[in-house]
Amino acid sequence: MKNKSVPEIWDAIKRGDWRKPTSGIAPGFAQTNVVILPKEDAFDFLLFCIRNEQPCPIIDVTDPGQTAPPQAGPQADIRYHVPKYRIYRYGELEKEVESIEDIYKDDMVTFLIGCSFTFEEALMQVGIPVRHIEEGRNVPMYITNIETSPAGIFSGPMVVSMRPMTPKQAEEAARITAGFRKAHGAPVHIGDPTKIGIEDIQKVDFGDAPVIKEGEIPVFWACGVTPQMALKKAKPELVITHSPGHMFITSITEEEIRNAHLD
Repeated sequence: MKNKSVPEIWDAIKRGDWRKPTSGIAPGFAQTNVVILPKEDAFDFLLFCIRNEQPCPIIDVTDPGQTAPPQAGPQADIRYHVPKYRIYRYGELEKEVESIEDIYKDDMVTFLIGCSFTFEEALMQVGIPVRHIEEGRNVPMYITNIETSPAGIFSGPMVVSMRPMTPKQAEEAARITAGFRKAHGAPVHIGDPTKIGIEDIQKVDFGDAPVIKEGEIPVFWACGVTPQMALKKAKPELVITHSPGHMFITSITEEEIRNAHLD
């Protein structure tokens, strides 16, 4: 899958040939979190993203009923090209599905939000390990005690993703990822997880438990699962998101994200 083109990956996802997390596939192209909700809730959610750019950097927004993201995937179809979706009704997770064809409505607006998977190739190119890719696992994610700025009906805690590395590697990773503002930017915290409300680093809220080697420290980035916490608290009638780690792969290049050409 790693050597396939983005349209080939979309086709594989639609056929059901890829239902796993997307970290490490389509190197060189940006990946995004997905939030799809009715038009009546879209303005409040847009304002929430603007006020919380680090966990919710907007890559693209569709018109109501538009299934092809105009910047991020003009030949894609958001109803089929995510490996796994989550359906929330009134804030409660109802189910996970592999297609939203029967759930998607013509008044729905799709938000594509930057993802830290986008900068992982840049880290690996300079020898910084990305442990969950090495282990063939999903990235570990945690709910923190860092509160987002509320907007309309939306508020809630920030979610973070974590990658273990040495202190020297963490310093270099912070420098590199600061250039990926549309993919969460620099880390929000390095070191002691209890300072951001994570009491046990092995007890993840999403993804897989980490493998942390001797001499390594946890490095935390803001995560695009953050909106799922706000959506759960707001309890709108219907919201569709990606399943954590199962991203929409865009036709936007990593270099475009790095240079923030989408401003």
